[in-house]
Amino acid sequence: MGHLSHGLLRPVPPSVLTAAANPTTPLGMNMQDRKPVESWLSDMDGVLVHEGQPVPGAPEFVKRLRASGKPFLVLTNNSIYTPRDLQARLARMGLDVPEQAIWSSALATAQFLADQRPGGTAYVIGEAGLTTALHAVGYVLSDFAPDYVVLGETRTYSFEAITKAVRLINDGARFICTNPDATGPSVEGALPAAGSVAAMISKATGVEPYFVGKPNPMMMRSALNTINAHSESTAMIGDRMDTDILCGLEAGLETILVLTGISSRAEAERYPYRPSRIVNSVADLIDEV
Repeated sequence: MGHLSHGLLRPVPPSVLTAAANPTTPLGMNMQDRKPVESWLSDMDGVLVHEGQPVPGAPEFVKRLRASGKPFLVLTNNSIYTPRDLQARLARMGLDVPEQAIWSSALATAQFLADQRPGGTAYVIGEAGLTTALHAVGYVLSDFAPDYVVLGETRTYSFEAITKAVRLINDGARFICTNPDATGPSVEGALPAAGSVAAMISKATGVEPYFVGKPNPMMMRSALNTINAHSESTAMIGDRMDTDILCGLEAGLETILVLTGISSRAEAERYPYRPSRIVNSVADLIDEV
């Protein structure tokens, strides 16, 4: 049994199916058995901001988080921006999130590669968020027999760059993609994102990438390690059932779905797994921090 995510049928772990039988039970653990929340992970788009504006209550929620002294991270699958870029963008919207409290799929990908093959080489299709993260872990960016082809988001996907990636993978480079998101938002409407371009490269090479970002629970676990947090006392707030909630469930976290982004309450009922709970927005969580 599986669920359809980004065009691929992924098996649903037995632990998640167990959780689905009880809406208050993530990974077979009764909510009353969980430890109090000592650390928080939150998605960015759809949870704290929406269409370039702060979600009502989000600035107050972040302010309360910072005052509490509890470890927290704001997560995003978008690999375009560096944490400093994202800090500045959030600050313009009245959200005071420190640079070190932002965790992107680019950072998770760089950490993954540094663990797998320290001091390696990569041919990168992406923006400063990804290239900066790879440089920071000691990777050399090269199109000469690289260890990896690493695909992330970019504002301008180049046919020439995609062709180069196809040929390098055919020659033996390992294929990594920051995240499986098929589309991204824009003012004009949906844009093709990394997952769509990855599918094109896979079709041309017969090689599937390894996706590091959500819903891979590795992204959650790397975030937990970054703030020295434990899954049994951490909550994940997200707006998407197929990425945020699934990722949190598989990493053993308490999961909280907010209704200010992608997934509605009705849509949440269609999945074979459930969040620990559903709230209207982060404004409902301010008093819990």
